[in-house]
Amino acid sequence: QVQLVESGGGSVQAGGSLRLACAISGNSYSGSFGGSLCMGWFRQAPGQGREWVASIYIQSGNTRYDDSVKGRFTISQDNSKEMLYLQMSALRTEDTGMYVCAAGNVGCSAVPDIYAWGQGTQVTVSA
Repeated sequence: QVQLVESGGGSVQAGGSLRLACAISGNSYSGSFGGSLCMGWFRQAPGQGREWVASIYIQSGNTRYDDSVKGRFTISQDNSKEMLYLQMSALRTEDTGMYVCAAGNVGCSAVPDIYAWGQGTQVTVSA
């Protein structure tokens, strides 16, 4: 079973930057990133559902972003280290939430398509 562990969350002022990382493990049975079709980032505010933020398709490197973060966030992968990153810039208070790393074999922009989730790392953006 693939396991995901996030890091890099913290508190930052609006306009600031933060870089999140996700380490994948338990993938010795398959290729990079557990043989996942894609990896993604979701975020969740207290009492709210998980909302898709960004995804990357492992083999092609193609990326997708929610309109709310497009132009400000960058999702990337390091195949040799089997790490996933989310570089966040020009942060806004509405970006506040628990950011979770995800892996999928069908897609990575919808919760039902995710087969593995990380524990989450908190991002708090203050005005």
